[in-house]
Amino acid sequence: MEGFNVAIVDATDIVGQEIIKVLEQRKFPVASIQLVVSDHFSGVKLLFNHQRIEVRKAKPEVFRDIDIAFFSAGADISRRLSPWAAEAGTVVIDNSTAFRMDPAVPLVVPEVNPEDIEQHKGIIASPNCSTIQMVVALCPLHRLNPIKRIVVSTYQAVSSSGAAAMQELANQSRLALEGRRICPHVYSHQIAFNVLPEIDVFLDNGYTKEEQKMVEETRKILHTEDIAISASCVRVPVYFGHSEAVNVEFSSPITSEEARRILAQAPGVRVLDDPTVSFYPQPWAASGSDHVFVGRIRNDISHLNGLVMWIVADNLRKGAALNAIQIAEVGIERGWISRKESLASLSE
Repeated sequence: MEGFNVAIVDATDIVGQEIIKVLEQRKFPVASIQLVVSDHFSGVKLLFNHQRIEVRKAKPEVFRDIDIAFFSAGADISRRLSPWAAEAGTVVIDNSTAFRMDPAVPLVVPEVNPEDIEQHKGIIASPNCSTIQMVVALCPLHRLNPIKRIVVSTYQAVSSSGAAAMQELANQSRLALEGRRICPHVYSHQIAFNVLPEIDVFLDNGYTKEEQKMVEETRKILHTEDIAISASCVRVPVYFGHSEAVNVEFSSPITSEEARRILAQAPGVRVLDDPTVSFYPQPWAASGSDHVFVGRIRNDISHLNGLVMWIVADNLRKGAALNAIQIAEVGIERGWISRKESLASLSE
């Protein structure tokens, strides 16, 4: 396969670093790479495939020769820089919230709706990390037995808030164990030895923006407005790995045995489910893995058509970097993402 000219914006961010690692591990066909930032980190050098690459300041000319740009720099920067890149013929795969609910922009999880990639007009959005792992687990069941209602409670790692949050958890844990006073900075309250039912800002309906994202994104990815969804998103003192307790109501009865059989064959899913030996997914074990792990699958004793399950995944990997790279891989494989030279030759 011919190589692609790739850019990563922001390469110094925790997700940008994960994108670099996953590109290397999956041997993505990179002909050249540009590491880009929009702040003072430009000029530093980062390793890619054992080569030291200088980080460049984000300017329109950076994207002139770029085929694919992975954005992980936040919504404001994506809104400002993505149009530059798309106008230059670069395919942007964006991890921020900037374009997720834009009707003209596909919102893609490759195991669920890969065909949506074909509709891109230069920008493709990757969903929220919590949404990704939930739809990867639920879509195989939904295809066979349509879902009517989802109630999900998430337990989300601090790494989704960036390196500063991870350092704050470490510092607060030390201070708490020493019996010293804690002054929170990243979060509204102490995160060490605590849980915070607040992720992103509160909306007028009492839900947080993170909870609303899960509702809207799930419906867009599954191409249905009919599913009733309610989410409660909680920050927990875990470094890596999001966990979710999910209660699902289907159109007709489904047994836990049937669900295990379907999920065991589903792409991107690993079933870990044997309560007799306390065998179930845990965030520490999911760290560094490409899979979405599902366990504690059981029939809902409160509803004939209900199932309850526990879903865990690495939020930085499948929840961000890997999903974005899988979008590019599928797009390339199916001819929906091409090198600029290929596009130019087709137009001649």
